[in-house]
Amino acid sequence: MLAVLKALADPCRLRLVAVLLRGEFTVQELTFILKMGQSKVSWHLKILTEAGVLVVKRQGTWSYYRVGGRSPFFVAIRPAIEEGAGTLPNLKEDLASVAAVLEERRRKSFEFFDRHARQWDNLARTLLPTPDYRDQLLSLIPCGKTLVEIGLGTGGLLPALAGKAARVIGVDHSPAMLEEARTRLAAEGVCGIDLRLGEMTFLPLPDGETDCALLNMVLHHAADPPAVLAEVRRVLRPGGTLVLADLIRHEREWAREQLADQWLGFDEEELAAWLRQAGFEDIRCGRVEGGKGQESVVIVHAHRT
Repeated sequence: MLAVLKALADPCRLRLVAVLLRGEFTVQELTFILKMGQSKVSWHLKILTEAGVLVVKRQGTWSYYRVGGRSPFFVAIRPAIEEGAGTLPNLKEDLASVAAVLEERRRKSFEFFDRHARQWDNLARTLLPTPDYRDQLLSLIPCGKTLVEIGLGTGGLLPALAGKAARVIGVDHSPAMLEEARTRLAAEGVCGIDLRLGEMTFLPLPDGETDCALLNMVLHHAADPPAVLAEVRRVLRPGGTLVLADLIRHEREWAREQLADQWLGFDEEELAAWLRQAGFEDIRCGRVEGGKGQESVVIVHAHRT
């Protein structure tokens, strides 16, 4: 209790906590957000982490900090901290900087996929191979009225999805990727799929519009994964289904540059925690182990509360 109180009894550290309540950030990003030197930010992060207020997630050579739950006392007082953080004098400027950091993450991803749309399938398959999980993924998608695939890429799954719902919608943030998807659908004679331009955190769908949402190998490209999951919940009807496939945590650091990966995969526990926070229940995670030279895949099935 004393360690937590001492850690929080500093204006700079309270600013850090207020920022990290909005997401996970690296030391370099926090330096930009708070307009402080790196050594000072690192020192404050060390104190907060040792007190159990923060946890650090290492991904390759990068370390992401977030508000954690290692201290039972901090967990107990966290609601009051969250409420009080809204009154901090620097909060408006800090949140504007948070938005700038997230926008920079999104910009890099957008530019990469628009530039590599035509080569994307071969690029991903060659550089970061995974086991064949397609049939297992498709088997979890229920038949229904409306199905949306978020981050559809070049539309490789769309022909199979056409038979799963009366109405299929595909969303991607890259115009070049959508054009590749249209070409694929035309070549395979698939009609009636509604392709839309949109961000994962601002889906072009009204509340409760869809019965099922699919995210296939896209969450590790998201600037803010918890925000994506919260947005997915918004467009799902009550009781609607989320099906998600993504990489298990790995250490291929080069994937950030060569494949525009924001995250080097995820742990099952991490995904489950984000889903509970976003308002999902009945969360089931299954792993498809990778063979030689392949990365393992996690497949998640959950329902909106």
